[in-house]
Amino acid sequence: MSRRPVNPNRRLVESGTTSLVGSLQSKSRSSPYLSLGLVVLGAFLFIAYSFSGSGRTRGVDVVSKFEGGVSCTLELQQALPFLKKAYGDSMRKVLHVGPDTCSVVSKLIKEDDIEAWGVEPYDIDDADSQCQKLVRNGIVRVADIKFPLPYRAKSFSLVMVSDALDYLSPRYLNRTLPELARVASKGLVIFTGYPGQQRAKVAELSKFGRPAKLRSASWWIRYFVQTSLEENEAATKKFDQATAKRSYRPACQVFHLNAYP
Repeated sequence: MSRRPVNPNRRLVESGTTSLVGSLQSKSRSSPYLSLGLVVLGAFLFIAYSFSGSGRTRGVDVVSKFEGGVSCTLELQQALPFLKKAYGDSMRKVLHVGPDTCSVVSKLIKEDDIEAWGVEPYDIDDADSQCQKLVRNGIVRVADIKFPLPYRAKSFSLVMVSDALDYLSPRYLNRTLPELARVASKGLVIFTGYPGQQRAKVAELSKFGRPAKLRSASWWIRYFVQTSLEENEAATKKFDQATAKRSYRPACQVFHLNAYP
């Protein structure tokens, strides 16, 4: 047997109960006051949230800087004051290897007591005028770090690397890491990502044709031993002390190594 849809308004009226339509009409008459009240309440909550978040400004800034992933090159720039305390005179002549090296070099050469050079492992066709000037002057070079660097042995007191080694397979690391140590006279500082980290979008432009492989600290330590690179314990201790005083915790792994004898 077929059943027709029942008109709910008719049934409610007939039973002596207030109809749904009538109820809605009654509410609609007070809706302007309700809307005004909601607007005022929303404004109050927004102001309260803004004031409550004022104490978290530093955290918001840090998150925005690393939006899209962690950049160890940016992390290195933030750690420069601590590296200066750890290395002192060993930062007289510095080579940075990694993406966005122009920004690192530009920051370093502003220091009166530091000479700085850079190796950019990625194409920089869209580089700004300042970076192009550094390249023209030979201060920054664009080079594939899978091959020997165009520098003599011990050309630099300190070599700093960021966002570069994570894209190399062990086969190419066997060539690149000893080469980096070759051109250093005092030490080598390496910034690498933690396993499970999302890399910054700039790293997606890797011309090595492979995604980043983020390795654990134990993996790196074993690899350093295999390549006869020893930890620079003095620099490690000074760096840790300097960062502890400022309650600064790097977002990347930092390794301090001695140069080859």
